[in-house]
Amino acid sequence: MKYVGVDLHKQSISVCVMVKDGEQRKVERRCRFQCAEAEKIRQFFVQLGTFQVVVEATSSYEWFLLLIEDVANRWMLAHPKKLRVIAESKNKSDKIDAYVLAEFLLLDMIPEAYRPTPRVREHRVLVRHRDRVQRQITAVKSKLRHKAAFYNADQPNLFTAQGRKHLAEMAMSHADRFECQALEHQLVFLQSQLRAVNQELANFAKTAPVAEREARAVLATMPLVGPVTTDVVLSETGDVRRFKSAKRIVAYAGLDPGFRESAGKSKQLSITKEGSRLLRWAMIETAWRLVGKTARWRGLFEKLRASTGHKKKAIVGVARRILCVLFAMLRDGKAYRPAAE
Repeated sequence: MKYVGVDLHKQSISVCVMVKDGEQRKVERRCRFQCAEAEKIRQFFVQLGTFQVVVEATSSYEWFLLLIEDVANRWMLAHPKKLRVIAESKNKSDKIDAYVLAEFLLLDMIPEAYRPTPRVREHRVLVRHRDRVQRQITAVKSKLRHKAAFYNADQPNLFTAQGRKHLAEMAMSHADRFECQALEHQLVFLQSQLRAVNQELANFAKTAPVAEREARAVLATMPLVGPVTTDVVLSETGDVRRFKSAKRIVAYAGLDPGFRESAGKSKQLSITKEGSRLLRWAMIETAWRLVGKTARWRGLFEKLRASTGHKKKAIVGVARRILCVLFAMLRDGKAYRPAAE
């Protein structure tokens, strides 16, 4: 059996082939390819015979796995953050990185990363695109409000037909007028993009397999959880069965508090904010909605605020609890039951 470590970049890949000779580990071959040489890369791996391969889960790994996964006895995605031996090495090069990956694979010490299915990957693309468009819309609106406020003419209904008429009739400098018109054109375009991606997501949901349809139906029973939150949860988590516990999914969302202990003294830190930023945002927004409109979640929020003395810490605690509830609902396939929280 050959063990292959692949250090993948946008333009090139470095490959290290390692074998086990008794108790010894030795490098059998090293080589480097340009990513454009796809057929040459595949032929190299075909000629290896029996092999396992590992590559780090960077942004461009998918094409490589699609190229060689059918000829590999086993492929693995290495979690870049957990494989700190590469990131923190003083002597770092493509050659060394490939060697370390191959050695860890041989020793069966690779920290695995999750590879989304093609459908989950498509879902993530659409959901994250919608998030970017919505954030751009918010930024453009903020700039227009700032411009109106500069002339002491901001209004709550600035983005209605009446508000836009008000903005067009405002007295302002030529440069400010030019910028306002450009921002308004941007806003119209971005709003059309948002409608388009929302329609695309609606069409995407109609083609959902049975398991995904059931998951959507389960999430819909949670108060104030709408299509946007549902899409974020399903696309960012993928198959929830990959999380062995609620604690794991909370860590994945970056909602778990950090912890430091030294010389018998311990200190709880703020949340890690690692993992899925979008999932964390969705949980915080859901928490604010539930706290504002339901007595049960409002009670939890007040209890946490009294114990922590801080409103933001309390809402993070509520968001963490909400994610645990959603995880249990998806894992068990059961609808929301307030008494069971």
